[in-house]
Amino acid sequence: MSLDWIYYAISWILLTWHSAWDAIGVPVGAVLGTNWSWILSIIFLVVTVRVILFPVFVKQIKSQRAMQALQPKVKELQEKHKGDRETLQKEMMELYRKEKANPLMGCLPMFLQIPVFLGLFHTLKRLNPNAKDQYKVLYGWTSGQFESAAHAKLFTAPISGKFGSTAAELASLGASAHTVKIVAGILVAIMIATTYLTSRQMILKTGWAEDPQQRMVQRLMLYGIPVSLLVSGSIFPIGVIIYWVTNNLFTLGQQQWVLRKFPPLVPAKTAKTGAAARNGVQPAKTGGLLGRKAAPAPAKPQVTTPKVAGPKPGAKPVNPKKTGPVKRQG
Repeated sequence: MSLDWIYYAISWILLTWHSAWDAIGVPVGAVLGTNWSWILSIIFLVVTVRVILFPVFVKQIKSQRAMQALQPKVKELQEKHKGDRETLQKEMMELYRKEKANPLMGCLPMFLQIPVFLGLFHTLKRLNPNAKDQYKVLYGWTSGQFESAAHAKLFTAPISGKFGSTAAELASLGASAHTVKIVAGILVAIMIATTYLTSRQMILKTGWAEDPQQRMVQRLMLYGIPVSLLVSGSIFPIGVIIYWVTNNLFTLGQQQWVLRKFPPLVPAKTAKTGAAARNGVQPAKTGGLLGRKAAPAPAKPQVTTPKVAGPKPGAKPVNPKKTGPVKRQG
């Protein structure tokens, strides 16, 4: 299957934004070693894609809430059909259909962004100033636009350069290997950190899933993907890493807004928290991005007035002003 339609779409968005920044008056030349018109074009490619996918993202959150609400019924089905996997799957699918919950909706926004990522990766990877003229005008580019993008830099590091670029590749771009590795290394570190934080933010707000398979997916998203970026980040062009970091920052802000708009479900009985913790299920946290929450102020102890026993029937009243011992009546 040809992916040319993706390359044309990504190129059109990039070139449209680049033309817009030129029209506004963003300098074409490098400022602080950076061609800001191309950097802003990549950033606003993210904004364009995320605005288009926003309704899908809202559906993802609603589906996750529906799945969270169905967990008690899912556990009942698991207990009822223990050992009968086929019947259990049929009953669960029927439950999801009846309640209009889709387990795959949680991954849909990420899958829809994969073609965009691949398109940008291919588009930036081919930015070689020594390319043939017929290669430069592919996907709706002009030779002038291609040359401008091929020489675009971020703090003197070409956006088509990579941490693992060879000396010959960097020589064709007129770049310093030392500078490219520093800029790319810093961006890869930011990419890994923000990727981890986006997954952690969602888990802190929604809690760990009770289903073992879903919990395994959460752990993969939280730890597996950031670790994999240590290797794959070395082959990503700097422009692609800029896209990834911008996308993560956009996701952090968008998730924070949506999670406030559609807050996580709170269990009716807090007594289940202890049992859930024993089973390895962590309840949703309501703290900030890193899970920190101010400890509540300790309750002030109530001062109680000691009760004074009243005089026994028939006893004479005692004068409290007298300091001497009270004589007992014979």
